[in-house]
Amino acid sequence: MQASLDARGHTPVLYQNVLLHLNLRSGGRYIDGTVGAGGHAAGILEGSSPKGKLLGLDRDPAALELARQRLQAYRKRFELRHASYAHMQEITQAFGWTNVDGILLDLGLSSMQVDQAERGFSFARDGRLDMRFDPTQGQSAHELVNGLSEEDLRDILWRFGEEPKARSIARAIVAARPLQTTTELAAVIASAIGRKRKGVHPATRSFQAIRIAVNDELEQLKIGLKQGVELLAPGGRIAVIAFHSLEDRIVKNYLREESRDCICPPEVPMCVCEHEACLRLITRRAIKPDADEIKGNPRARSARLRVAEAISMA
Repeated sequence: MQASLDARGHTPVLYQNVLLHLNLRSGGRYIDGTVGAGGHAAGILEGSSPKGKLLGLDRDPAALELARQRLQAYRKRFELRHASYAHMQEITQAFGWTNVDGILLDLGLSSMQVDQAERGFSFARDGRLDMRFDPTQGQSAHELVNGLSEEDLRDILWRFGEEPKARSIARAIVAARPLQTTTELAAVIASAIGRKRKGVHPATRSFQAIRIAVNDELEQLKIGLKQGVELLAPGGRIAVIAFHSLEDRIVKNYLREESRDCICPPEVPMCVCEHEACLRLITRRAIKPDADEIKGNPRARSARLRVAEAISMA
C-alpha cells in the first residue's frame, strides 16, 4: 500500500504501521478519532476498499474541511463530525453503528496546527495565545495564563509538562502579566529558567503543559480509550499514537489493564475484583518511527504506537 500524503505534503506519522496493525478488511467499519487533514483516513479507506466505511472526528473545524477535500475520492464511504473522540459512543449510536472494526487515535498536534502562528501553539512563531484545538469553544491559553493564580500555574506546569522549574516560571509569568503573544510568553519562560537546555527550547515543556490544560487532553484521552474499547467488535483493533510520556503512560497502562483478568493489587492474596480481560495486546512494546521516517519528518521522532485487539467476553 502506497504512502498517503496529507494536505501539507507530509506522510502521516507511522502510516504503514498503523494500516498494517489495524488489520483492515473490505466492509469493515472504522473510526479515525483525530482525522486531521485525512492522511491516515485515506489509507484506511483505501485499505478497506471497496466497501469499508469510516467515521472521522476532530475538534478542529479547519482540519475537518481539509479532510473533506482530501477524502473526496472515497465519497459515500465516509462521514465527518466536528467532535472530540471522547464523544465517539454518542456519535456512533446516532450514526447507526453499534460496534466497529478499528479505531485510530493520533494524539497531539498536527504540523498544520503548529505552522499556523494565529493558532498560538508554537513558541517559534509570533501569534496570539490561544492553543485551543477547537477555537470555537473553551478557555484559551491567553485566559489561562493571565487569569490563573501562581499556585495553579505552577501545578499545571509541573503536572502536564513535568517542568522542574515550574515554581520559578509561574512566578515570572504572574509578574509579567498581561501577556498577549506566544513569543512574549516564551521569552518570560526562558528568562525564568536562566539557561538553555541542550537541544531543547526552554519553553517546550511549559507550552506542552499549557496546551494540555487548555484542551483537557489527558481526561479526554482516558474517556476516549474507554469508549473506544467498548465500541470494538470481537477482533476489532484500537491503535493509539502518543507523542509524550504522559499520554503514552495512560495508553500503555489502560491497554495492559484491560488485557488482564485480575487487576487486584499484588498484596491481595486472592482475586476479588472479578475483572475480565477484554483485550489482547498486539504490540507488547511501543512501535517507534525508523531513522528514515524521522529524517523525512523530524516531528515524528517522539511518536509511539500501541495496538490492542478486542476479544470475545463470552
